[in-house]
Amino acid sequence: MPSRRTLIHNGIVVPCDGTRTALDPGSVLIEDGRILAVDRPEALAHITDAHVVDATGHAVLPGLHNTHLHSGLLRGTAESKSLWDWLRDYVDPAHRALTPEIAEAASRLCYTESLRAGTTSVMDMWRHMEGSAHAAEQVGIRATLVPYVADLPGYDYFETLETNRRLLTHYRTHAGGRVRSWVGLEHLFYCSEEAFRAAAALAEEFDTGLHTHSSETMWEVEESVRRFGRRPIEEFRHRGVLGPRTVVAHCVWLDDHELDLLADTGTSVAHCPCSNMKLSSGPARVAEMRRRGIPVGLGSDGEKENNNLDLLEEMKFASLLQKVTTLDPTTGDPWDILTMATIDGARALGLDGVTGSLEAGKQADVVTVDLRRLHTTPLLHGEDFNAVAHLVFSASSADVNHVWVGGRLLVEGGRVRSVDPEKVRLEAQSAAEDLFRRRAALAG
Repeated sequence: MPSRRTLIHNGIVVPCDGTRTALDPGSVLIEDGRILAVDRPEALAHITDAHVVDATGHAVLPGLHNTHLHSGLLRGTAESKSLWDWLRDYVDPAHRALTPEIAEAASRLCYTESLRAGTTSVMDMWRHMEGSAHAAEQVGIRATLVPYVADLPGYDYFETLETNRRLLTHYRTHAGGRVRSWVGLEHLFYCSEEAFRAAAALAEEFDTGLHTHSSETMWEVEESVRRFGRRPIEEFRHRGVLGPRTVVAHCVWLDDHELDLLADTGTSVAHCPCSNMKLSSGPARVAEMRRRGIPVGLGSDGEKENNNLDLLEEMKFASLLQKVTTLDPTTGDPWDILTMATIDGARALGLDGVTGSLEAGKQADVVTVDLRRLHTTPLLHGEDFNAVAHLVFSASSADVNHVWVGGRLLVEGGRVRSVDPEKVRLEAQSAAEDLFRRRAALAG
Protein backbone atom coordinates (compact mmCIF):
# COMPACT_ATOMS: atom_id res chain seq x y z
CA MET A 1 0.00 0.00 0.00
CA PRO A 2 1.35 3.51 -0.82
CA SER A 3 2.08 5.68 2.19
CA ARG A 4 -0.61 8.13 3.28
CA ARG A 5 2.20 10.49 4.22
CA THR A 6 4.69 12.48 2.14
CA LEU A 7 7.73 14.15 3.64
CA ILE A 8 9.23 16.93 1.51
CA HIS A 9 12.64 16.81 3.09
CA ASN A 10 15.57 19.18 3.52
CA GLY A 11 14.46 22.00 1.24
CA ILE A 12 14.42 25.77 1.66
CA VAL A 13 10.91 26.13 3.05
CA VAL A 14 9.28 29.53 2.49
CA PRO A 15 5.92 29.33 4.29
CA CYS A 16 4.55 32.73 3.09
CA ASP A 17 2.65 32.97 6.36
CA GLY A 18 3.24 36.69 6.83
CA THR A 19 6.39 36.35 8.90
CA ARG A 20 8.93 36.90 6.07
CA THR A 21 10.92 33.95 7.38
CA ALA A 22 12.19 30.73 5.89
CA LEU A 23 13.27 27.38 7.26
CA ASP A 24 16.65 26.77 5.66
CA PRO A 25 16.75 23.83 5.78
CA GLY A 26 13.19 22.77 6.41
CA SER A 27 10.74 19.97 5.75
CA VAL A 28 7.00 19.71 5.14
CA LEU A 29 4.96 16.69 6.20
CA ILE A 30 1.73 15.96 4.28
CA GLU A 31 -0.95 13.52 5.37
CA ASP A 32 -4.35 12.85 3.79
CA GLY A 33 -4.14 15.92 1.58
CA ARG A 34 -3.27 18.38 4.34
CA ILE A 35 -0.11 19.84 5.80
CA LEU A 36 0.59 18.06 9.06
CA ALA A 37 3.82 19.84 10.04
CA VAL A 38 6.34 22.42 8.83
CA ASP A 39 9.58 22.19 10.76
CA ARG A 40 13.32 21.67 10.76
CA PRO A 41 14.43 18.36 9.20
CA GLU A 42 15.74 17.07 12.52
CA ALA A 43 12.37 17.71 14.16
CA LEU A 44 10.74 15.37 11.63
CA ALA A 45 13.53 12.79 11.55
CA HIS A 46 11.37 10.36 13.52
CA ILE A 47 8.92 10.08 10.60
CA THR A 48 9.66 6.68 9.06
CA ASP A 49 6.38 5.79 7.40
CA ALA A 50 6.29 8.56 4.77
CA HIS A 51 7.23 8.69 1.12
CA VAL A 52 10.28 10.97 1.13
CA VAL A 53 10.91 13.59 -1.55
CA ASP A 54 14.43 14.98 -1.34
CA ALA A 55 14.12 18.76 -1.76
CA THR A 56 17.79 19.60 -1.24
CA GLY A 57 18.60 22.75 -3.20
CA HIS A 58 14.91 23.43 -3.87
CA ALA A 59 12.68 26.19 -2.61
CA VAL A 60 9.51 24.72 -1.09
CA LEU A 61 6.65 27.19 -1.21
CA PRO A 62 2.85 27.34 -1.35
CA GLY A 63 1.22 26.93 -4.73
CA LEU A 64 0.83 30.18 -6.64
CA HIS A 65 -2.55 31.86 -7.19
CA ASN A 66 -3.40 33.39 -10.56
CA THR A 67 -6.16 35.86 -9.67
CA HIS A 68 -7.01 36.89 -13.24
CA LEU A 69 -6.86 34.54 -16.22
CA HIS A 70 -8.76 34.20 -19.46
CA SER A 71 -8.59 30.78 -21.08
CA GLY A 72 -8.09 31.12 -24.81
CA LEU A 73 -6.39 30.06 -28.02
CA LEU A 74 -5.30 33.39 -29.54
CA ARG A 75 -1.69 33.39 -28.34
CA GLY A 76 0.73 35.03 -30.74
CA THR A 77 -1.97 36.66 -32.89
CA ALA A 78 -3.06 40.30 -33.17
CA GLU A 79 0.14 41.65 -31.68
CA SER A 80 1.04 45.35 -31.31
CA LYS A 81 -2.54 46.56 -31.04
CA SER A 82 -4.11 49.04 -28.66
CA LEU A 83 -6.49 47.51 -26.14
CA TRP A 84 -9.78 48.63 -27.60
CA ASP A 85 -8.80 47.99 -31.25
CA TRP A 86 -7.54 44.58 -30.20
CA LEU A 87 -10.79 43.75 -28.41
CA ARG A 88 -13.05 45.00 -31.18
CA ASP A 89 -11.19 43.56 -34.17
CA TYR A 90 -9.71 40.31 -32.85
CA VAL A 91 -10.92 39.15 -29.45
CA ASP A 92 -14.65 39.80 -29.66
CA PRO A 93 -14.95 38.17 -33.13
CA ALA A 94 -13.31 35.08 -31.65
CA HIS A 95 -15.97 35.07 -28.92
CA ARG A 96 -18.62 35.03 -31.64
CA ALA A 97 -17.01 31.95 -33.15
CA LEU A 98 -16.44 30.10 -29.88
CA THR A 99 -18.10 26.74 -29.23
CA PRO A 100 -18.31 24.77 -25.97
CA GLU A 101 -15.88 22.18 -27.34
CA ILE A 102 -13.29 24.80 -28.32
CA ALA A 103 -13.73 26.57 -24.98
CA GLU A 104 -13.09 23.39 -23.01
CA ALA A 105 -9.95 22.59 -25.02
CA ALA A 106 -8.68 26.11 -24.31
CA SER A 107 -9.25 25.73 -20.57
CA ARG A 108 -7.57 22.35 -20.48
CA LEU A 109 -4.51 23.81 -22.22
CA CYS A 110 -4.32 26.83 -19.93
CA TYR A 111 -4.85 24.83 -16.74
CA THR A 112 -2.19 22.31 -17.72
CA GLU A 113 0.28 25.08 -18.56
CA SER A 114 -0.50 26.83 -15.28
CA LEU A 115 -0.05 23.69 -13.20
CA ARG A 116 3.27 22.91 -14.86
CA ALA A 117 4.39 26.43 -13.93
CA GLY A 118 3.65 26.00 -10.22
CA THR A 119 0.22 27.64 -10.19
CA THR A 120 -2.20 25.60 -8.11
CA SER A 121 -5.17 28.00 -8.19
CA VAL A 122 -6.61 30.09 -11.01
CA MET A 123 -9.53 32.48 -11.35
CA ASP A 124 -10.61 32.06 -14.95
CA MET A 125 -13.01 34.43 -16.70
CA TRP A 126 -14.18 32.56 -19.79
CA ARG A 127 -17.26 31.15 -21.52
CA HIS A 128 -19.10 27.82 -21.73
CA MET A 129 -17.57 27.12 -18.34
CA GLU A 130 -19.19 23.77 -17.71
CA GLY A 131 -16.35 22.50 -19.89
CA SER A 132 -13.87 24.50 -17.80
CA ALA A 133 -15.16 22.73 -14.70
CA HIS A 134 -14.53 19.37 -16.35
CA ALA A 135 -11.06 20.48 -17.48
CA ALA A 136 -10.11 21.68 -14.00
CA GLU A 137 -11.36 18.44 -12.46
CA GLN A 138 -9.28 16.42 -14.91
CA VAL A 139 -6.08 18.47 -14.60
CA GLY A 140 -6.38 18.64 -10.81
CA ILE A 141 -5.93 22.38 -10.38
CA ARG A 142 -8.03 24.62 -8.11
CA ALA A 143 -10.25 26.83 -10.23
CA THR A 144 -12.65 29.68 -9.60
CA LEU A 145 -14.84 29.94 -12.71
CA VAL A 146 -16.21 33.35 -13.67
CA PRO A 147 -18.30 33.71 -16.84
CA TYR A 148 -18.00 36.75 -19.09
CA VAL A 149 -21.43 38.36 -18.63
CA ALA A 150 -22.53 41.25 -20.87
CA ASP A 151 -26.00 42.57 -21.64
CA LEU A 152 -25.65 45.80 -23.65
CA PRO A 153 -26.60 45.80 -27.34
CA GLY A 154 -23.93 44.32 -29.59
CA TYR A 155 -22.58 41.91 -26.97
CA ASP A 156 -25.20 39.18 -27.21
CA TYR A 157 -22.52 36.54 -27.88
CA PHE A 158 -21.21 36.79 -24.30
CA GLU A 159 -22.64 34.97 -21.30
CA THR A 160 -25.78 36.21 -19.56
CA LEU A 161 -26.82 36.37 -15.95
CA GLU A 162 -29.08 33.41 -16.71
CA THR A 163 -26.20 31.26 -17.97
CA ASN A 164 -24.18 32.42 -14.95
CA ARG A 165 -27.05 31.28 -12.74
CA ARG A 166 -27.08 27.86 -14.44
CA LEU A 167 -23.35 27.50 -13.86
CA LEU A 168 -23.79 28.37 -10.19
CA THR A 169 -26.70 25.95 -9.87
CA HIS A 170 -24.67 23.02 -11.18
CA TYR A 171 -21.07 23.99 -10.37
CA ARG A 172 -21.20 26.31 -7.36
CA THR A 173 -18.76 23.78 -5.94
CA HIS A 174 -17.40 20.82 -7.83
CA ALA A 175 -14.66 18.22 -7.54
CA GLY A 176 -14.86 18.12 -3.76
CA GLY A 177 -14.83 21.93 -3.52
CA ARG A 178 -11.63 22.33 -5.54
CA VAL A 179 -13.60 23.90 -8.39
CA ARG A 180 -15.98 26.79 -7.65
CA SER A 181 -18.09 29.25 -9.62
CA TRP A 182 -18.49 32.98 -9.08
CA VAL A 183 -20.44 35.78 -10.72
CA GLY A 184 -18.70 37.63 -13.54
CA LEU A 185 -19.20 40.94 -15.34
CA GLU A 186 -17.14 41.63 -18.42
CA HIS A 187 -16.78 45.39 -18.27
CA LEU A 188 -18.41 48.69 -17.34
CA PHE A 189 -19.04 49.46 -21.02
CA TYR A 190 -20.43 46.01 -21.83
CA CYS A 191 -22.94 45.81 -18.98
CA SER A 192 -25.90 47.92 -17.95
CA GLU A 193 -26.38 49.33 -14.47
CA GLU A 194 -29.22 46.82 -14.04
CA ALA A 195 -26.82 43.96 -14.85
CA PHE A 196 -24.40 45.15 -12.16
CA ARG A 197 -27.11 45.31 -9.54
CA ALA A 198 -28.52 41.93 -10.58
CA ALA A 199 -25.02 40.42 -10.50
CA ALA A 200 -24.49 41.68 -6.94
CA ALA A 201 -27.83 40.14 -5.96
CA LEU A 202 -26.89 36.86 -7.66
CA ALA A 203 -23.60 36.72 -5.75
CA GLU A 204 -25.50 37.36 -2.52
CA GLU A 205 -28.06 34.67 -3.34
CA PHE A 206 -25.40 32.02 -4.00
CA ASP A 207 -23.02 33.30 -1.29
CA THR A 208 -20.15 33.70 -3.72
CA GLY A 209 -17.72 36.27 -5.07
CA LEU A 210 -17.87 38.66 -8.02
CA HIS A 211 -15.18 39.49 -10.56
CA THR A 212 -14.85 42.16 -13.24
CA HIS A 213 -12.39 44.51 -14.99
CA SER A 214 -11.83 48.20 -14.43
CA SER A 215 -9.62 51.22 -15.11
CA GLU A 216 -7.27 49.44 -17.49
CA THR A 217 -6.70 52.50 -19.73
CA MET A 218 -6.85 56.28 -19.40
CA TRP A 219 -9.48 56.36 -22.16
CA GLU A 220 -11.71 54.13 -20.04
CA VAL A 221 -11.56 56.56 -17.13
CA GLU A 222 -12.27 59.55 -19.36
CA GLU A 223 -15.16 57.74 -21.05
CA SER A 224 -16.64 56.74 -17.69
CA VAL A 225 -16.60 60.37 -16.57
CA ARG A 226 -18.17 61.43 -19.86
CA ARG A 227 -20.94 58.80 -19.73
CA PHE A 228 -21.69 58.57 -16.02
CA GLY A 229 -20.13 61.64 -14.42
CA ARG A 230 -18.03 59.35 -12.24
CA ARG A 231 -14.70 57.55 -12.45
CA PRO A 232 -15.01 53.76 -12.85
CA ILE A 233 -14.50 52.70 -9.23
CA GLU A 234 -16.89 55.45 -8.12
CA GLU A 235 -19.39 54.07 -10.63
CA PHE A 236 -18.85 50.58 -9.22
CA ARG A 237 -19.75 51.90 -5.77
CA HIS A 238 -22.84 53.55 -7.23
CA ARG A 239 -23.82 50.23 -8.83
CA GLY A 240 -23.33 48.33 -5.58
CA VAL A 241 -20.56 45.87 -6.46
CA LEU A 242 -17.66 46.92 -4.23
CA GLY A 243 -17.04 44.75 -1.19
CA PRO A 244 -14.84 42.12 0.45
CA ARG A 245 -15.92 39.38 -1.97
CA THR A 246 -15.27 41.42 -5.13
CA VAL A 247 -12.03 41.21 -7.11
CA VAL A 248 -11.38 43.89 -9.73
CA ALA A 249 -8.77 43.21 -12.40
CA HIS A 250 -6.19 45.81 -13.48
CA CYS A 251 -7.11 49.03 -11.58
CA VAL A 252 -4.30 50.84 -13.36
CA TRP A 253 -5.63 54.40 -13.43
CA LEU A 254 -7.04 55.01 -9.96
CA ASP A 255 -6.92 58.29 -8.09
CA ASP A 256 -6.55 58.56 -4.31
CA HIS A 257 -10.30 58.62 -3.73
CA GLU A 258 -10.78 55.40 -5.69
CA LEU A 259 -7.98 53.73 -3.74
CA ASP A 260 -9.72 54.78 -0.53
CA LEU A 261 -12.99 53.33 -1.82
CA LEU A 262 -11.34 49.96 -2.44
CA ALA A 263 -9.69 50.02 0.98
CA ASP A 264 -12.83 51.10 2.83
CA THR A 265 -14.97 48.40 1.18
CA GLY A 266 -12.39 45.60 1.42
CA THR A 267 -12.38 45.13 -2.36
CA SER A 268 -9.43 43.19 -3.80
CA VAL A 269 -7.33 43.86 -6.91
CA ALA A 270 -5.85 41.46 -9.45
CA HIS A 271 -2.64 43.05 -10.72
CA CYS A 272 -1.55 41.96 -14.23
CA PRO A 273 1.81 43.64 -14.93
CA CYS A 274 2.80 41.79 -18.11
CA SER A 275 -0.56 42.44 -19.75
CA ASN A 276 -0.57 46.06 -18.62
CA MET A 277 2.86 46.56 -20.19
CA LYS A 278 2.16 44.64 -23.39
CA LEU A 279 -1.06 46.54 -24.11
CA SER A 280 0.53 49.83 -23.02
CA SER A 281 -2.16 50.25 -20.41
CA GLY A 282 0.13 51.66 -17.75
CA PRO A 283 1.43 50.88 -14.25
CA ALA A 284 -0.96 50.23 -11.38
CA ARG A 285 -0.25 51.96 -8.07
CA VAL A 286 0.46 48.70 -6.30
CA ALA A 287 2.62 50.12 -3.52
CA GLU A 288 -0.14 52.61 -2.65
CA MET A 289 -2.72 49.83 -2.68
CA ARG A 290 -0.70 47.70 -0.31
CA ARG A 291 -0.05 50.63 2.02
CA ARG A 292 -3.81 51.10 2.29
CA GLY A 293 -4.31 47.41 3.10
CA ILE A 294 -6.00 46.54 -0.20
CA PRO A 295 -5.51 42.82 -0.92
CA VAL A 296 -3.55 42.61 -4.19
CA GLY A 297 -2.99 39.32 -5.99
CA LEU A 298 -1.11 38.63 -9.20
CA GLY A 299 -2.76 37.71 -12.47
CA SER A 300 -1.42 36.67 -15.83
CA ASP A 301 -4.46 37.93 -17.75
CA GLY A 302 -5.15 35.84 -20.86
CA GLU A 303 -2.68 33.83 -22.88
CA LYS A 304 -3.27 36.25 -25.75
CA GLU A 305 -2.09 39.35 -23.88
CA ASN A 306 0.80 37.92 -21.90
CA ASN A 307 1.76 35.45 -23.80
CA ASN A 308 2.39 32.78 -21.18
CA LEU A 309 0.96 31.79 -17.82
CA ASP A 310 4.24 31.77 -15.88
CA LEU A 311 3.58 33.44 -12.53
CA LEU A 312 7.24 33.18 -11.55
CA GLU A 313 7.99 35.43 -14.52
CA GLU A 314 5.01 37.60 -13.57
CA MET A 315 6.56 38.17 -10.15
CA LYS A 316 9.71 39.60 -11.72
CA PHE A 317 7.75 42.00 -13.90
CA ALA A 318 5.53 42.99 -10.97
CA SER A 319 8.60 44.08 -9.06
CA LEU A 320 10.42 45.79 -11.93
CA LEU A 321 7.33 47.67 -13.10
CA GLN A 322 6.95 49.20 -9.64
CA LYS A 323 10.60 50.16 -9.51
CA VAL A 324 10.81 51.80 -12.93
CA THR A 325 7.53 53.74 -12.65
CA THR A 326 8.07 55.05 -9.12
CA LEU A 327 11.84 55.55 -9.50
CA ASP A 328 12.04 53.98 -6.06
CA PRO A 329 14.29 50.91 -5.87
CA THR A 330 12.88 49.95 -2.48
CA THR A 331 9.45 49.10 -3.92
CA GLY A 332 8.74 45.66 -5.35
CA ASP A 333 10.57 43.95 -2.51
CA PRO A 334 10.90 40.20 -3.28
CA TRP A 335 9.15 39.14 -0.08
CA ASP A 336 6.23 41.46 -0.85
CA ILE A 337 5.93 40.17 -4.40
CA LEU A 338 6.02 36.53 -3.30
CA THR A 339 3.32 37.36 -0.74
CA MET A 340 1.13 38.76 -3.52
CA ALA A 341 1.53 35.55 -5.53
CA THR A 342 0.69 33.29 -2.57
CA ILE A 343 -1.24 34.23 0.57
CA ASP A 344 -2.51 37.60 -0.70
CA GLY A 345 -3.77 35.97 -3.88
CA ALA A 346 -5.50 33.33 -1.78
CA ARG A 347 -6.99 36.07 0.39
CA ALA A 348 -8.38 37.89 -2.65
CA LEU A 349 -10.04 34.64 -3.75
CA GLY A 350 -11.39 33.89 -0.28
CA LEU A 351 -9.14 30.84 -0.02
CA ASP A 352 -6.65 31.99 2.60
CA GLY A 353 -8.24 29.74 5.21
CA VAL A 354 -7.70 26.79 2.91
CA THR A 355 -4.42 27.40 1.11
CA GLY A 356 -1.90 30.13 0.22
CA SER A 357 0.67 29.39 2.93
CA LEU A 358 2.48 26.39 4.33
CA GLU A 359 0.82 25.97 7.71
CA ALA A 360 -0.37 22.91 9.59
CA GLY A 361 -4.01 22.16 8.83
CA LYS A 362 -4.12 23.82 5.43
CA GLN A 363 -4.58 21.97 2.17
CA ALA A 364 -1.27 20.65 0.86
CA ASP A 365 -0.84 22.88 -2.18
CA VAL A 366 2.93 22.80 -2.39
CA VAL A 367 5.52 23.57 -5.07
CA THR A 368 9.23 22.84 -5.26
CA VAL A 369 11.47 25.01 -7.41
CA ASP A 370 14.97 23.82 -8.31
CA LEU A 371 17.49 26.53 -7.41
CA ARG A 372 20.53 24.47 -8.43
CA ARG A 373 20.69 26.04 -11.89
CA LEU A 374 23.23 28.27 -13.56
CA HIS A 375 20.84 31.22 -13.39
CA THR A 376 20.19 30.69 -9.66
CA THR A 377 23.83 30.37 -8.65
CA PRO A 378 25.12 31.33 -6.13
CA LEU A 379 22.48 29.99 -3.76
CA LEU A 380 23.39 31.42 -0.38
CA HIS A 381 22.26 30.75 3.18
CA GLY A 382 22.43 32.36 6.58
CA GLU A 383 22.98 36.12 6.59
CA ASP A 384 23.35 36.12 2.79
CA PHE A 385 20.10 34.20 2.20
CA ASN A 386 18.91 34.90 -1.34
CA ALA A 387 16.42 32.16 -2.24
CA VAL A 388 13.42 34.51 -2.27
CA ALA A 389 15.27 36.95 -4.52
CA HIS A 390 16.03 34.05 -6.87
CA LEU A 391 12.35 33.04 -6.93
CA VAL A 392 11.29 36.55 -7.94
CA PHE A 393 14.12 37.68 -10.19
CA SER A 394 15.82 34.57 -11.56
CA ALA A 395 13.56 31.51 -11.60
CA SER A 396 11.01 30.56 -14.24
CA SER A 397 8.41 27.89 -14.76
CA ALA A 398 11.11 25.63 -16.23
CA ASP A 399 12.58 25.37 -12.72
CA VAL A 400 9.38 24.00 -11.13
CA ASN A 401 9.99 20.38 -10.19
CA HIS A 402 7.08 19.10 -8.07
CA VAL A 403 3.52 20.35 -7.60
CA TRP A 404 0.95 18.99 -5.15
CA VAL A 405 -2.67 20.14 -4.97
CA GLY A 406 -4.58 18.92 -1.95
CA GLY A 407 -1.72 16.50 -1.31
CA ARG A 408 -2.03 14.90 -4.74
CA LEU A 409 1.24 14.88 -6.68
CA LEU A 410 0.33 16.36 -10.08
CA VAL A 411 3.77 17.39 -11.37
CA GLU A 412 6.82 15.24 -10.75
CA GLY A 413 10.26 16.01 -12.07
CA GLY A 414 8.76 18.80 -14.17
CA ARG A 415 6.30 16.45 -15.87
CA VAL A 416 2.53 16.77 -15.51
CA ARG A 417 1.08 13.46 -14.32
CA SER A 418 -2.66 14.11 -14.23
CA VAL A 419 -3.10 14.52 -17.98
CA ASP A 420 -1.01 13.82 -21.08
CA PRO A 421 0.45 17.25 -21.97
CA GLU A 422 1.05 16.30 -25.60
CA LYS A 423 -2.51 15.13 -26.01
CA VAL A 424 -3.70 18.38 -24.43
CA ARG A 425 -1.50 20.38 -26.80
CA LEU A 426 -2.67 18.56 -29.91
CA GLU A 427 -6.30 18.92 -28.89
CA ALA A 428 -5.78 22.67 -28.36
CA GLN A 429 -4.00 23.02 -31.69
CA SER A 430 -6.92 21.41 -33.50
CA ALA A 431 -9.43 23.51 -31.56
CA ALA A 432 -7.55 26.72 -32.40
CA GLU A 433 -7.51 25.90 -36.09
CA ASP A 434 -11.24 25.27 -35.92
CA LEU A 435 -11.76 28.57 -34.08
CA PHE A 436 -9.85 30.57 -36.69
CA ARG A 437 -11.76 28.90 -39.53
CA ARG A 438 -15.04 29.72 -37.84
CA ARG A 439 -14.00 33.31 -37.15
CA ALA A 440 -12.94 33.81 -40.78
CA ALA A 441 -16.26 32.42 -42.01
CA LEU A 442 -18.19 34.81 -39.77
CA ALA A 443 -16.09 37.76 -41.00
CA GLY A 444 -16.70 36.76 -44.62
